[in-house]
Amino acid sequence: MRLKVDQKNDALYLRLDESAIVDSEEIKPGVILDYDAKENVVGIEILGLSHRMPIEKMKSVQIETA
Repeated sequence: MRLKVDQKNDALYLRLDESAIVDSEEIKPGVILDYDAKENVVGIEILGLSHRMPIEKMKSVQIETA
């Protein structure tokens, strides 16, 4: 799993799996899901990140596992 914040494009991308992306769908304005050949979600992109959360909060990431 990879998490990337692209400040230049004001986007966050979460890659769940390294499978080839065969389709993408914008499910809400600025929220895009990437799918593999089996229609599994393998990536999530959020555009306009700076409008969704303050830049200060982007500097720290909290990861929780159960």
